[in-house]
Amino acid sequence: MFMRILCAIMTITLWGLDTALSSGSPATAPAATNSAPSMPQTDTAEEKIPPPLQGEVENASVTEGQVSVDGQMIAYRATAANMPMKDEDGKLKATVFFTAYERLGAVPEGSEKPERLAADPHHRPITFVFNGGPGAASVWLHLGTAGPRRIELKKNGEAPGPPYRLIENTHTWLDVTDLVFIDPVGTGYSRPAEGQKGSEFYGVQEDIRWVADFIRLYITKYERWASPMFLAGESYGTTRAAGLSEYLLDRYGIALNGIVFISTVLDFQTLRPGAANDLPYPLYLPTYAATAWHHGKLAPELQADLQKTLTQAEQWAINTYLVALTKGDALAPDRRRQVVRMLARFTALPASVIEKCNLRIPPHVFQKYLLAGETQIVGRFDSRIVGFDPEPMRPWPSYDPSLSQYLPVYSATFNDYARRTLKYDSLLPYEVLSDKVRPWNFGEDGQGYLSVADNLRSAMVKNPSLKALFASGYFDLATPYFATDFTINRLNLSDDLRANIRHTYYQGGHMMYHVASELAAFKADLADFIREALPKP
Repeated sequence: MFMRILCAIMTITLWGLDTALSSGSPATAPAATNSAPSMPQTDTAEEKIPPPLQGEVENASVTEGQVSVDGQMIAYRATAANMPMKDEDGKLKATVFFTAYERLGAVPEGSEKPERLAADPHHRPITFVFNGGPGAASVWLHLGTAGPRRIELKKNGEAPGPPYRLIENTHTWLDVTDLVFIDPVGTGYSRPAEGQKGSEFYGVQEDIRWVADFIRLYITKYERWASPMFLAGESYGTTRAAGLSEYLLDRYGIALNGIVFISTVLDFQTLRPGAANDLPYPLYLPTYAATAWHHGKLAPELQADLQKTLTQAEQWAINTYLVALTKGDALAPDRRRQVVRMLARFTALPASVIEKCNLRIPPHVFQKYLLAGETQIVGRFDSRIVGFDPEPMRPWPSYDPSLSQYLPVYSATFNDYARRTLKYDSLLPYEVLSDKVRPWNFGEDGQGYLSVADNLRSAMVKNPSLKALFASGYFDLATPYFATDFTINRLNLSDDLRANIRHTYYQGGHMMYHVASELAAFKADLADFIREALPKP
């Protein structure tokens, strides 16, 4: 009975690091079904397009700093401020907090300070960066990989004990692009104005419109309309970025040069297993195999070479496993036994667990059972990381060891950094991960799942210069890399447009940049991507 309950629970949380898609904890959240919201269309004549907003930066704190990248000292200007978002009548709707970094030029001879910018706007890219959730502030990418300072972690990516500190980020993106970190309304220090309802901001389309308006206001205020422009999002931030790619183009005529998708979810059907949705099970399988490989649980021939093992798992998952699942109860007994044997081979789970799950292994079952004999659970955001299971009979993990250790690191270091380095002072709590954005409006109820893949395809068709970099970690049980492969392969693009897409893989989790070697590799790939996406002379 215990296993039947365990395999029946189809809850899924999808924080961009963090927030659950459904309200409530896993203990109270309803089981996922075959029905999830569909992406509202943006090109219907009936849709009422909101008027543009007004804004003027307030409470701005401007400081300067330096960071060394590849032996080169880079000077920069940092701006931490609020952008008031007002309607055309001047009524305040919300304030959006942001942190921006502009690279400064060399110090002219005879001067004590560098020039204002490293290059004129035509030649200096700018990248707007955000995390996901919904409900996650931009601090994860800000202090994890992109900004001039980053959290100090162990080489394997695990967090040290408190107190935590920031160190110079020699892999910052500032050598190739200016950066603007956006905290959407309800995250960070960003808040709705007094009297404004959360429903005006907390939804797929609502969020896209507000972030788009912020971008328009920023490039207007800081005279960056002529700059090459990029977006970078993580997890639900990739959902936001895909929606923005078309909305910015259609609404404001802002054509992007490129988008960086980190730990991607564009099609939620690939991540939400349920009674009427077998698709995610094969797409998770290679990540199960990678995780079992990392913990040394596979047969010797599969432990020998991770890449070969992943290739085998991918081919079997899509060519055999998915086909078997489509047969349902009509699957022949001998074929069923073969599937059980292969699933046990790739996942290292007992055949009895696989049978009781009816061949369909949800991520939370894998997290609970891979190391159950050692009373440990596997992390969701990084399956390399494990933690003691205090409730081994509980039918789902009671916590995520790959999230709980990082939350205080990011929270403590940003609160200190904002005040002592950026000189920005606020008594508001900085919402690193917030429940205040719930309920999130995913659109009208109906058959199907939220998907913004069509928005990305449309943007790439309308703007053939748009390039996309997808970055995935092999040990990510929140947004598995094979699901991203599946989505990319179904974008239905011409060969020349497909050439604008690149997918890179790393031996890390959802935040693959936590691992020292992968932080360096990701930065190198990102720098190449931005240079290739810039207009040629």
